[in-house]
Amino acid sequence: MTHTLGARTHEARSADAARITGIPEVREAQDASRPAIRGPLLAGMAAGPLFLGVAAVQGLVREGFDFTRNAFSQLALGGPGWIQTVNFVLTGALLAAGAVGLRRLLRGGAGERGVPVLLGVFGASFLAAAVFDADAGAGFPVGSPETGTLSGHGAVHMFSGMIGYLALCAAFVILARPLAARGYRAWALSSRLAPALVLAGFAASGSHVLAFTAGAGFGLCWLTAVTARLLTGTVTAEHPGR
Repeated sequence: MTHTLGARTHEARSADAARITGIPEVREAQDASRPAIRGPLLAGMAAGPLFLGVAAVQGLVREGFDFTRNAFSQLALGGPGWIQTVNFVLTGALLAAGAVGLRRLLRGGAGERGVPVLLGVFGASFLAAAVFDADAGAGFPVGSPETGTLSGHGAVHMFSGMIGYLALCAAFVILARPLAARGYRAWALSSRLAPALVLAGFAASGSHVLAFTAGAGFGLCWLTAVTARLLTGTVTAEHPGR
């Protein structure tokens, strides 16, 4: 009976959120527990931590790499560069899996189509980064000139990354709707504001590489966090909407 009362309380809260936001009620708790949904979502959640963790370790051990002057993409250059290339591929694959999971989780509700497509584009940008290397520069790899020149593959790498992160920012804005529909009002607001931090990092990339890294890293971390929030699928009775 306690379980039944809890379920009814959650349903009533979801209905209230739907009336307030004008977004159709979504009942996600039981769906999120299905392996066909939970597995891909967990894979998508792992993408950001994996990419950032592997890149950070490389940055610490690769000779000549400077976090304040070099971007993670440059780690794909040089002899050990294959590690970062594999990192790009694995991250892209995990993001694609996460997109599939979100499509299944959001089925029949807000963001069902837009979010998976946008996250698929984001994942594809990592695969493109694996194929088209960034240009050397700022002394990395060791022996490279301080001022690099933009090559064809470097331009594709840069352009694909820009498109990918714009898609991610758009996904964050759309994800605010299913978050609000589930009663997570603070999360919905944060998801609408998150793109500003990501884009601020990109805007400062010309003069502060570390700001670019922080903005890109924040985008990956926020994707992990918001996916985890949607995966839990239950607003606690003590603190609804958080």
